[in-house]
Amino acid sequence: MGEGRWVEKGRRGLLATVLLLGMPVWAEAEATVDAPKPQGGVEEPLSEGGEGLAADEADEKKAGPQVRAFGRVFARVSADEREEYARALSIPSARVGVAASLSHLEAEVSADLSSKKILKDAFVRIADGKKRLRLYGGQFKAPFLARELESSWALPVMRRGLVADYLEDTHQVGGRRLGLMGEVSLKEAWKLKVSGGVFQGAKDEELDKRASEDAALRVSVRPFKALTLGASGYLTEVFAGTRNVALATDATLNLGGLALSGEYVQGKLPTGPFSAQLGLASYTLPVGSEGWAVQPVVGGEMLQLRGPLKARGYAFVGGLNVLYSEHFKAMFQAEHALRAGDEAPGLEYSLQLATRF
Repeated sequence: MGEGRWVEKGRRGLLATVLLLGMPVWAEAEATVDAPKPQGGVEEPLSEGGEGLAADEADEKKAGPQVRAFGRVFARVSADEREEYARALSIPSARVGVAASLSHLEAEVSADLSSKKILKDAFVRIADGKKRLRLYGGQFKAPFLARELESSWALPVMRRGLVADYLEDTHQVGGRRLGLMGEVSLKEAWKLKVSGGVFQGAKDEELDKRASEDAALRVSVRPFKALTLGASGYLTEVFAGTRNVALATDATLNLGGLALSGEYVQGKLPTGPFSAQLGLASYTLPVGSEGWAVQPVVGGEMLQLRGPLKARGYAFVGGLNVLYSEHFKAMFQAEHALRAGDEAPGLEYSLQLATRF
């Protein structure tokens, strides 16, 4: 994985990079047809939270069955200092799906045509009449790590970041899994939400064998409308002695167009103990009365490995997004990062165009 090749070189360039990318501290929000509205924190841990059932809470009040098709496409061009700023064009997401709902039963299936693993979400959700108790079955996101649970459409940055990548891709902690999950929601108790379940373990490609089941739990409250507080945990191979453990706490503050989010993660991996810090901020400013908005964004991440293999990684990002209604966004961002495998930090510029229906 190259953790040992991380170096602390490049710190002198951080201050210059932050100043270069510097702008007022903003927070994440999403434009709507009437006016841009901020996101209200992580509310739906099962899917992408902006395309399928997670975006259709209002439809729960409608009588009769509801069926809706949805989709989105992201197109990105980037130039990375590590590759002598050679331009690279990619389609990081080409999502299509269908969501259906009855009074007590909901289902969603989605696929990403740009991914090697085409099937993304495929689940059924059963709820009582007041939506206080829910049971999920199928493939969906495990309730861990607020950054991972947020919809990629709603995120004001193009990537979830090096911490989410390191935990999910490198060590199979969290992400989409086959599983069974229960959820309790109590609106009268600070909108308390508790989600917990058991999920299929990671597969060892060399041995062609799947590990024992994992477990995940998330608890969140909203003491007042603008603030969401949460805590989550993920344990791998929980029925076979537990191999990896990761615990996280997070907070999201939305004040009009301003939104701030932060998360702290710590735990133990095969490489030893680790800790990580994530921060993200943006501000959505309406432009005119036709649904247009601009959104400055800035964020940072730090990851520390403290075991026998000591290493550090970081990433700082800043940029400007242009939003139109709920269906189009253009994002220009610059990232200064030291990732796993890098011998020195590098600067990358990216432009992404995204649309959805």
